[in-house]
Parts: sequence; structure tokens; C-alpha cells
Amino acid sequence: MLEKLTTEKRNKSTMDLDKLSVKEIVTKMNNEDGNVIRAIKQEIDSIEKMIVNVTDCLKKGGRLFYIGAGTSGRLGVLDAAECVPTFSINPEMVQGLIAGGQKAMTVAVEGAEDSFTLAAEDLQERQLNQNDFVLGIAASGRTPYVIGGLQFAHQVGAKTGALSCNKQAEISQFADFSIEIEAGPEVLTGSTRLKAGTAQKLVLNMISTASMVQIGKVFQNLMVDVQPTNKKLVERGKRIIMEATGVSFEEASVYFEESNQQVKLAIVRILTGTSNEDAQQLLDTNKGFVQKAIEQK
Repeated sequence: MLEKLTTEKRNKSTMDLDKLSVKEIVTKMNNEDGNVIRAIKQEIDSIEKMIVNVTDCLKKGGRLFYIGAGTSGRLGVLDAAECVPTFSINPEMVQGLIAGGQKAMTVAVEGAEDSFTLAAEDLQERQLNQNDFVLGIAASGRTPYVIGGLQFAHQVGAKTGALSCNKQAEISQFADFSIEIEAGPEVLTGSTRLKAGTAQKLVLNMISTASMVQIGKVFQNLMVDVQPTNKKLVERGKRIIMEATGVSFEEASVYFEESNQQVKLAIVRILTGTSNEDAQQLLDTNKGFVQKAIEQK
């Protein structure tokens, strides 16, 4: 029942929202957003456990699927899309599926989230298998689209996770691992694009970033697998080489181009004094981990 969900309750501190000044409204919102950070802190152990298992799937060649509806689905699609340029991964490694398909990214698709079969169809189309991980995202914790997808994932032997913003969420019952972030009622009653959406975004940031660190996509705190798809990212790539090696911008630019615009390769070349071929061999032997490649040399 919706009335029992924290995300649907009225926030007693904002009952006069329509009478407040702009400054008072944003101050209230800012104060409430602070509750999101505190709520997430309570779930760190659950978040860690999920990341360990997501990483295990990725290391086996599996994929990570986010499934959700509305704001939750859009956040999953966003996080998946950002992984491609940030970590230079194949778009298939992390995928976001939203109830109603791509059209639902900008407009509501009537009835899509209420279907128990659509997510299963979406996952079946992508040939979900036992090496994959399916993370169902639902602020309410009861979205049929998500439940159906998690049930299908279990049938094929894939690992499953649930991310919700209510305690004792229904979707948690259908997942191997669950994260339940309860940050309290929304400033605007039931508008889960607010605190619930923020909580989900922050947790998805943790899951994708930490997982990518664990599979060798990061050196120190540098995104060494950045995909230089525009001028800004080309510039960033060169500066990452500078930060990692201490060379000048001019030298970094030369190595960047000579290494086929592969930041990671350029760094290993510089720090080991090897050729493209030898540096690539070091990276391949060490599964893409820059630190291990350097230490081996």
C-alpha cells in the first residue's frame, strides 16, 4: 500500500511549502538533502557487498544491467551511458533498461512500469546469461517492471540486486543483494525525483565507479581509460598523462598521439621506458592494471 511507504508520506517540515519564500524553499530542500548522505552511510556494508558481486560478474566477462521505470530507469540509463566515455568500455558491458524503451527517457509511457513481462522481454532480447548481474532500481521498491525482470534473471541464473528507497521493500525479496536507502519523506510529497532520486544517483555512482576501479580502469585516482571522443576529453587525456608521469604537456601530447590516443598505454610507456608493443604486453599480462604493469617491469 502506497500510504505505508516512506517515500509517499507527507514531510511535516514542509507542510507550508506553498507559503515559503524562494530562499526558505531551497534552504528546506538543502537541509533535507543532508538526510540522503546520512541514510546512505547506514547502507555502506550492503553497497560494498553488491559491488563485490558486480565486479565478480564483470571479471568473468559478464554484464551489468540496470532496470527501472520513470526517474529510476532514467538514472540507470544515465549511469550506464556515462561509463562508456569515462572508462572506455564496450557499451554492452553496462546497460540501462527503462520501462517503455528509449521513448520513456523523455515522456511517460503509459502502463509500461506496471508490466511484469516487459523487463523479461528486454533482458531476453539481450540474451541475459548466468555471468550477468541485474540491478533493479525502484524508489518505491514495488515496481512490477523491476520485479518481473528480477524474476526472469533468477530463472536464467544471473545474479541480482535491488536498490530502493524504502525499508522492507518488495523488490528486495526478489534479489540476491539489496540496498534500501530511507532518507525520509520528500519535500514535495511523493516526488521521488528529489531525495530518492539523489540517493539512487549517489549509490549508482558508487557501484559503477568502484567496480571499474576493481577491474583496472583507474590508476591512482585518474581515469586512465578515458575515451577521447571530443576536444575536452582529448585535453583531459593529455593532462592525465602529465599528472601520472610528470612530463610536460608537449611531451604528453606526443605520447598521446604515438600511443593511438590511449592514455593508459602512454602512461605505461613513459613510466617503464618501453615501446607501444611492450607496454601493451605488460597491460595485457596484468589485465589492464597500470600499477601492476609498472611493478612487473
